[in-house]
Amino acid sequence: MSFTAEDFQKELNVSRETMEKLKQYDELLQKWQKKINLVGPATMPDRWRRHFLDSAQLLPLIPEYAKIHVDMGSGAGFPGLVLAIMTGMEVHLIESDLRKCLFMREVVRVTGANVTVHNKRIEKITDIKADVISARALASLSKLLDYANSFLKKDTLCVFPKGKRFEEELTELKYVWYIKEHRVTSVTDDEGVVLVIRGIEDVRETARTSDSA
Repeated sequence: MSFTAEDFQKELNVSRETMEKLKQYDELLQKWQKKINLVGPATMPDRWRRHFLDSAQLLPLIPEYAKIHVDMGSGAGFPGLVLAIMTGMEVHLIESDLRKCLFMREVVRVTGANVTVHNKRIEKITDIKADVISARALASLSKLLDYANSFLKKDTLCVFPKGKRFEEELTELKYVWYIKEHRVTSVTDDEGVVLVIRGIEDVRETARTSDSA
């Protein structure tokens, strides 16, 4: 049995106004999906769980002080655009595929979300410092932190949904990055987690600094 918009609203106690904007997003997703492959076609019947709920589960993990959110490799806007609609936070969506950017800009126009869509490769953007960084189904954890590096401040928080291989990715990570992390069980993937990461340091940079001292 699929998870509906009504189920989403009830489970997360979403206001009527916010829910209307999310439904507008959903209507555009269904319309554009027929023309371009925004999300996996097999996920569309259960999209309120697979995409909307999967994005919204990050909401309780975002600190109250956060003002600027960077979402890397945004695709169809999950999770960044959902979180922007639900919070009003300033969100920067970064996506290299022009067609997906056009879709997200249309959602932003219709919903009035506080969002800037950047049609660029992630590594080309160097002038944003984020309080929160997210990415979903984009790359390995080590690569995500490579991408995130230019957006980091001292207290930046990264929230990355990960599947069952997350332990392997954490093991690979220790040779490149030092992090403080904790894991939150995913509400949409029995084998997955959301990794909440802070205190990020580049082990390679620390080693270079020590060698030159």
